[in-house]
Amino acid sequence: MADYEARTSSGARRPRPISPHLQIYRPMLTMVMSIVHRITGSALYFGMLLLAWWLIAAASGPNAYANVEWFMGSLIGQLILFGYTWALLHHMLGGIRHLVWDTLHGFDPADREWMTVATLVGSIGLTVALWVVGYLAMGGPR
Repeated sequence: MADYEARTSSGARRPRPISPHLQIYRPMLTMVMSIVHRITGSALYFGMLLLAWWLIAAASGPNAYANVEWFMGSLIGQLILFGYTWALLHHMLGGIRHLVWDTLHGFDPADREWMTVATLVGSIGLTVALWVVGYLAMGGPR
């Protein structure tokens, strides 16, 4: 008898039910956003190393701070900071979405999809707006 078959009480073979797994589930936006929420949480954990580096350099003196400032001003540093900003805002908005769900609201399929899209669009929009305001506050290009 094959592993995937079982016998009924009359001895007839019948296929065993398949457990749900990724090949069965259709990827939904809420499922993808749940995974992204976990990834952004991990990114924020490692992004704290940048904040610690910056604070330690500020306490260590002008040469150490200049090194951090040089790295953060480079293209790769700017991309990392932009990604960190997006991860922070996305994770925050995802947390607000979960807070709404904790109040037992927003469980209808349309509400779930709306809040998921709002989280994604809001995190991107807030990130861009924050960087534009920061860029203008710094006086534009140096």
